[in-house]
Formats: sequence, structure tokens, C-alpha cells
Amino acid sequence: MDMATQVIARLDGARKQYGTVQALAGLDLDIHRGEVLALLGANGAGKTTAISLLLGLAIPTQGNAELFGQLPHEIVARRRIGVMLQTASIPDNNTVQELLELTRSYYPQPRALDDCIRLAGLQELLKRRYGKLSGGQQRRVQFALAICGDPELIFLDEPTTGLDIESRETLWNAIRSLVAQGTAVLLTTHYLEEAQALADRVVVIHNGREVAQGTVDEIRAVVSEQRIRCRSLVSQEQLAAWPGVHEARVVDGRVELIVEDAASVLRWLLSLDPTLDELEVTRAGLADAFLALTRDSQETH
Repeated sequence: MDMATQVIARLDGARKQYGTVQALAGLDLDIHRGEVLALLGANGAGKTTAISLLLGLAIPTQGNAELFGQLPHEIVARRRIGVMLQTASIPDNNTVQELLELTRSYYPQPRALDDCIRLAGLQELLKRRYGKLSGGQQRRVQFALAICGDPELIFLDEPTTGLDIESRETLWNAIRSLVAQGTAVLLTTHYLEEAQALADRVVVIHNGREVAQGTVDEIRAVVSEQRIRCRSLVSQEQLAAWPGVHEARVVDGRVELIVEDAASVLRWLLSLDPTLDELEVTRAGLADAFLALTRDSQETH
């Protein structure tokens, strides 16, 4: 079987009810070996519940959850995963090196200590106590702990929250390195540029249901909108009133338009302001597609 098509974790028609609240409404989800799957959705969409089912922290009300062909709570399956959730209970008084060595001791064949340190960029933090680290530094330690067991599948729930740009790039490069070695990653993130940079496949959920699935380009293609940026003397009010302009705003002195047909809008705009400059036309990004998909889903339910 091709590694890219080998399913190592799945939800099959998973429903989860908490009292009168339906957190998942029949979600199907497959995670393939050696891919980054980005699970996107607004707060309350069902992302955390889906992860909880795959980790064995909750049981589906209906449907099934599998991890390496077994029930997710089985220890033999759990030993093959790494987890970095949004919150973590880690002893404050241990040094970073002590935490890494302790976590590695739980696994029969852990990842090399130097490898964990390098991938997470912890070289300067080993002697520091965890409780004395900044929030961003603690997130880097949590990532290192998640990969200590040399997992085949890593769950990364908002992994770069609180990280500066350099640390975020370090983590992105580490994720790419792990995936190149055959590791699978389930990523949830509110930074849609992060999903766009890392994901091989994207699943968008809303109200516990899948509303779209595909590559980043396939998700972006569902939205036909284009974005125009330029410097123009035409007022924001006049731009917003023009047919075919869905949104108009001014950011740092530049006009930003969301339009259906960039060519026709540009012809009109140039007729009003032949002096416009710094023109840039791009198609919809993942963020635009995500907003459109979740908006359309809300309107149909």
C-alpha cells in the first residue's frame, strides 16, 4: 500500500452528544500516514471533540473511532502517538532537560534527545525550569515532549499560539522534517496561513459537520472571489457601492477590494482614476474560502 494512502486513524460517522448539545453530527475523517491534515473550524465547530474521540478521551455516541486499527484508548495504540494540546499540566520545578529525559523514559524506543532538542529549538533552555519560561518557550517544550516517543502520528492543537515569528518558523520546519520521515500530523489552528503553509489536506467543519475537504488549492477554488489592492483616489464609499464589489476597505492608505470579476472592476476603476498605482490582484486565499464556506453552511442550516 502506498504510504500516502494508508489510513492510520479515522472517525466513521462519529456523533457525540453532550446532554442536549450535539458536538459532532456524523463526521467522517481519515488521517493518512506521512501527511499534514489541517482540521479547521470556528470555536465550537467540533474540532476538540473530534480530537478527544481519536485520543480515546471520549467515546462516540454513535459511529466509530479508530487509531491504528484499534480502539483509541488502547495503550498499544497510544504509544504510537504524540500529543500537544492547547493546555498542558507540566511540573513547574523540573528543568527542560529533566522533562525531556523523563518523557523519553516512558517509551521503549524514544527519539534521540539531541534530535528533540534540535527540532524544538531548545538548545539554550535545557537548564531552565519549566515554570520560569515564557508562554512561547513552554509551547516549544510541549512540542519536544510530544515527539519524544518518535510517534507515527502527532496531534498538534493550536501549536504556535504565543510563538514569535522566528519560533513559529522553527516549528514549521520541524513539522515538515517529521512529515518527510513518514510521520502524520493532525493540525488544528486559527492561523489559516499556517494551514496554507503546512497542510497536504484540509477538512473544514461547521456545527459538527464537514463542509469541505481537499487540498489547499481545492478549498480555495470553491470561492471565485478575487482581491484587488492598489492606491487610488476613489473614495471607499464609491468603491463599496459598485456592482460586483463584495467588500471595500482602506488599509494603510491602500484600497482593498473583494470582487467577483477583477477585470471588469479594474476597467471601471481605471476610468475613474487613471493615476492608480501599486496594483496587485490575487485570488481568494484559504482564509477567504474558510469564511465563505462556514458562512454558506450557517445559512443553509
